[in-house]
Formats: sequence, structure tokens, C-alpha cells
Amino acid sequence: MNRRKFLKSNTMALTAFSFLPISSFGFNYNDKFISQRPPLDKRTFTSDIIESQIQKIKLSIKDKELAWMFENCYPNTLDTTVDYEVIDGKPDTFIITGDIDAMWLRDSTAQVWPYMPLIKKDKKIRNLVKGLINRQIKCIIKDPYANAFYKDLDKKSHWQSDEPTPIPGVHERKWEIDSLCYVIRLAYYYYQLTDDTSIFDNDWDKAMKLVYKTFKVEQRKEGKSPYYFIRKTNNMIDAPTFKGDGRPTKFTGLIHCQFRPSDDATLFPILIPSNIFAEISLRQLNEIYKKELNDSVFAKKCLSFADELNEAIEKHAIAEHLDYGKIYAYEIDGFGNKVFMDDANVPSLISLAYLNPEFKNDPIYKNTRKFLLSENNPYYLKGTAAEGQGSPHTGKNTIWPMGIILRALTSKNKAEIKYCLKMLKSTHANTGFMHESFNKDNPEDFSRSWFAWANTLFGELIVKVHNENPGILKSEL
Repeated sequence: MNRRKFLKSNTMALTAFSFLPISSFGFNYNDKFISQRPPLDKRTFTSDIIESQIQKIKLSIKDKELAWMFENCYPNTLDTTVDYEVIDGKPDTFIITGDIDAMWLRDSTAQVWPYMPLIKKDKKIRNLVKGLINRQIKCIIKDPYANAFYKDLDKKSHWQSDEPTPIPGVHERKWEIDSLCYVIRLAYYYYQLTDDTSIFDNDWDKAMKLVYKTFKVEQRKEGKSPYYFIRKTNNMIDAPTFKGDGRPTKFTGLIHCQFRPSDDATLFPILIPSNIFAEISLRQLNEIYKKELNDSVFAKKCLSFADELNEAIEKHAIAEHLDYGKIYAYEIDGFGNKVFMDDANVPSLISLAYLNPEFKNDPIYKNTRKFLLSENNPYYLKGTAAEGQGSPHTGKNTIWPMGIILRALTSKNKAEIKYCLKMLKSTHANTGFMHESFNKDNPEDFSRSWFAWANTLFGELIVKVHNENPGILKSEL
């Protein structure tokens, strides 16, 4: 089976919405479910269309608690995390992750993603996204290996003792393939939806050439990398082994990275979901450079690199499981050793069908998904409160709402989607928000009360269910 046919389609169904008039604002279901949003004058960004969208979808949700959660979560990124201005005549958007006042390339893209369908309807949202693209490009040019940044160049990183010390403007320098992929993902779909090619300026071109170069270096065809990361910590998964260089690997043609999307160090430095994400991103770059930038040479380089990753994934990243048939490994080392698990962060193996819906038709993905939602996945947990994917980032007894959300987002089964919504409703600990994780037996024991990505992803799920399976929302959970 050739995986390439599953990756050539970059089409995403982004449906335009109809909106309610502003006069419908302020609707409350009852006194028990009072909005947890900041007062209007305290919100960091506002949009009339977002407000209308919230009210429209709330009215379609019969379950009052679920509707309340949606109202709180969907606009959380806009309400609490945005720093928007115009710099040198260009929109510039800096988006913090929530309770950490730094911007992750990954999180910031994911945080605005649910608003992408609205950019044709709302110039403010369009400029917000365009400004984020501009800011992300500045970040890549500053340091392509960094994962999180500050806007204030005078701000001292909490991780000053890391080796090498983060340069001004860098919060943390954990090398994660997906950080660069997310920047491409955002620019590509903005371009697809708006036909606005003004984002592809000289700085964007410079940054994309730097992305390509970084990916190539981390293929380690010469067996070496300039990257290392050392942190003084008692957290064993917060830095790579062997003086920050990671475990030994054998050349496969795949890209190395020392950290997962969770910001945890990899066990084996060849992370498969991130390599698949890189393949998707390189195909998107090929399209942009061929159609819009008239750079056929670089376009061909991106396509050739994507094909090389595809072949390496087929050769090295798929294995026969005793119970599930052929499935994707999570990490490999090139010597034949493979890790079979998943992490609730995106990219993950289960999220492949979220990143590219074509994976829903991939038999290997289908097998992998069955494995991931089974007791054979060491990070699929079942407790008295819920069941779902966790992450080594928060230990062995915690489930991530994000994992439950991704299960629903990648499901075609209405009963499964409803089951996921029930679990999300019963585990928010009466806060009305999603958290990073919660104890599988006690949702009151949770981490991160302000995690904007998880909140907005929950909002994205509700919008998707509203558009594709509205009947689910017309009944009590």
C-alpha cells in the first residue's frame, strides 16, 4: 500500500457560517451556568462574528452544561491571550499559551485554528491570523530550533540555565519538528481560504528556506547535528540523554528531533507523527513555491524531500502487531527498535486524520487507531472518571482532555463522539474549561487551569459536531 495517495490531498472542509444579529447577545440558560468569560473591556481581542457564532451554536445545544462549556472555551484564545498591533505597516499578532506568558509556534497556530473558517467574513479575524503568520516568521528567523518565544526582547527566560542559553526573545529552545510544520500549516490554509499571497514576502521566503535547511540538517545524513540541549532538572523527561545529544540512531532518511509536541524529550529521536507532519508540510511548500512564487527549483526540492520521507516511513515506521496488523510506530531509532504508544499532544498518531482527513481511509491508520484506543497502548488509561489518552508529560495516572477531543475529532461514529462529549462534560471539575490533564479517578485533581489550546480545541469539536452531526447536540448527554 502506497501512503502517498493519502497525503496528496490538502483540501480541508472549512465551512462558512450564517450568523445571528448582535441583539441576540447576552442569552443565558440559567443562573447556574453563568459565563466565565472576562468582562468585555478586559478581553484581549473581540469579534462580532465570533460572538454571533457562539450564540448561534449555543442555541442548538440542548444540554445546558455543554452549551455553557462551549461559550467559555471557544473564544478563550481571543478573550485572554492575544497581543495584536500593526508594526511597520503589517499586522502582528503575539499569542501566549495561557498560564505561561510565552508564545509557542505550535500552540499559537492551534489556538487560532477554529477561527479560520471566519476569515472571509471578518476582516479583524483575517488580520489576526495574518499577523500571527508575520510574527511566527520573525520567530523562525530568530531561532529555527526554538519552540517558544517572548515578544519583549528584554524579558529574561525562566530557562537561563539551559545550555545553550536562550537568546533574547526565546523562552525555550526545545527542538520539535512540529513547531516549524505548524507555521507552514497556518500560512498554507490562510492562503487557500483568502488567495492572499502578500504573506509570501522576502521574510517568509527566508524563513521557509531556513525550515528546509533545518529539516535537512536533522536528517543527519552526515551523522551529526549542531543541536544539543542540557537542562539542570530532576525531571527525567525534560532533556535528552547523553549530554543533550539523544540516544544513538542509524540513518533512515527521516528527520530527528529531541522533543515531542508535549515538550518532553523523545525516547528514540525519530518521531513518526512529526515526520508525517513534515511530509504534509513539504508538499504544501511545493505547491506554494510552484504556483505562487515561481521557484520551481525549490518547489522540486520540497517535493523530493517529501517523497523521501514517505519512502522512509513505509520502510522503517510500520510494523506488524500481533493483534492489530500493520500499525505505525510512535518513535524509532533506525536499528529496528520501535516504541508503540501515543501522546495526547498534536501531532500524535491518532491526530493524523485530524491533520489530514485523507488518513481516515488509510488502513494502517485505522489499525493504529484501534491499537491506540486499547489497553495495549501504555498511555491509554481507564479510570472511574473517564478513559482516554494521557501523556508521559503528566505522569502515569492522568488523562488529557485533548486526547478525548482528538478521539472525537477523528471519529465517524456518532455513538463514539457522544461518548467523548459525555466524558468531557463530566471531567471539567465544574470550571467550564478544559485542562491539560486530570486524574483518571478524580477530575478535581487537574493540571493547568488556563490552557487556551485545549479550550479552543474543545470549541472546534463542538463546531464540527454542530456542522456534521447536529443531532448529537439536540439531546441531553
